[in-house]
Amino acid sequence: MTILKSKEYKNVLRYVLITVTMIAATSGIGWIFRTIGFPETNIVIVYLLSILMTARLTRGYVYGIAASVVATCAFNYFFTKPYYTLSVNDPSYLITFAIMTVTAFITSALTSKVKQNALEAQEKEAEASALFQLTNRLTDAADISDIASITTDTISGIMNCRAACLCFDESGQPEQSFIQQQSADKQVRRNVSDTSEIRHRIEGLRTAFDAGEEFYDWPIYGRESILGVLRIPKENAVPMSEAQKRLLRSMIESAALAMDRFRSAQEQQKSREETEQERYRGNLLRAISHDLRTPLSGIMGTAEMLMDMTDDTDPRYSLAQGIHKDADWLHSLVENILSLTRLQDGRLTITKQPEAAEEVIGGAVSHVMKRYPEYEIMVSVPEEVLIVPMDAKLIEQVLINLLDNAIKHTPPDGEISVSASEEKNIATFSVADRGCGIAVSDLPNIFQMFYTTRSGGADAQRGVGLGLTICEAIIKAHGGTIEGRNRTDGQGAEFIFTLPMGGLNHGEQE
Repeated sequence: MTILKSKEYKNVLRYVLITVTMIAATSGIGWIFRTIGFPETNIVIVYLLSILMTARLTRGYVYGIAASVVATCAFNYFFTKPYYTLSVNDPSYLITFAIMTVTAFITSALTSKVKQNALEAQEKEAEASALFQLTNRLTDAADISDIASITTDTISGIMNCRAACLCFDESGQPEQSFIQQQSADKQVRRNVSDTSEIRHRIEGLRTAFDAGEEFYDWPIYGRESILGVLRIPKENAVPMSEAQKRLLRSMIESAALAMDRFRSAQEQQKSREETEQERYRGNLLRAISHDLRTPLSGIMGTAEMLMDMTDDTDPRYSLAQGIHKDADWLHSLVENILSLTRLQDGRLTITKQPEAAEEVIGGAVSHVMKRYPEYEIMVSVPEEVLIVPMDAKLIEQVLINLLDNAIKHTPPDGEISVSASEEKNIATFSVADRGCGIAVSDLPNIFQMFYTTRSGGADAQRGVGLGLTICEAIIKAHGGTIEGRNRTDGQGAEFIFTLPMGGLNHGEQE
């Protein structure tokens, strides 16, 4: 059995009294009309007027319909012969009663409908006004906390409650405290005892809100994640009507849009700043690299001249050789930096031509052997000439970087090998060594820009972490793949990259 709440009980009692009063008053007026000698049609009109007034002053269809039935019975009882009985002597009165009842029903229904429409229009107007008020205030919000504060204040005023708002950070974790409206012009922060418990309840929510012991929590959903929770005290949330809940959801959606816009603006600003920083860094690196190229070439040429002019046993030969080696390392670093800036600016042009894999590998090995004559590099290629569509200059740079990386982590007597093969229309290149290998913790990061490992000798420590990044970018621009791993047949590391045998073009830009 449903127990009526106090407010609802008072409304029912008031509407019943209005209905009874209107019928009683109309019956009194009808008695006066009969005494004066007015015709019965006037009394019927007065009863219809009372039904209209009842429908106007009460809510719903029930009271108007009840007034229609009671008015017909009252008219029969007081104003048709025999008086003060429900009996009817004249059968024509039955038609009068039927028409009167139907007319009263229709009139009551139409009046109630008009009133209901008017109430709905008022509710929608109030809802639109509340949303406009909230949206207008949210335009002045400076941050997420400000949005939460404005939303809490507005909802508290409209819903006549002490609303609260708990925000979630960018990682999706609830903050340690939430804002609650204390009075009309005062807000306080209250600590949250268990944020993980709130997050778990909200993420597992299957209804519009979560009914807690102290608060009813409405989640604030963003485009990609939960942005916060709007909290209504339990004593205010329980008696809320559907219209109030609908308005509350609309206001929460407005707050969510404002939070989403603010976070999007933050992300865009951060992206712009990062782009600007990258542009400045690229310009600086490019300028420095271009300025270093010429003097480095001069230093390398002078060192070669000194080496040619002196004997191998002369101390000056070793000195010139060291200068040439360091200058060559710097020159390689400059070339990598220039390649990196071209990649970042999207100015790296890939021009694929049919090239013999053996020739490209041979060019890379010859280049590396000039710098490291003490090393021996084994080359393995198919007996038949392997023709692969590639940009020979860029793939040679990839092989040079991989060989240079292998040498840095391998002693002079260690094995270094380069191989090429073809299977299922895919060309596979491999650079392997017998060095110290790659630490398991480093494997996920070896292709990241400026990432260097702590393994290897002194030469390995001189790297700046650009070589493998550039290799990956060049291979991806060719439509291939590259990976680094530890060898399964013993100590050492192995880098493997693949190139598609099809896709010949003349001027593909990355």
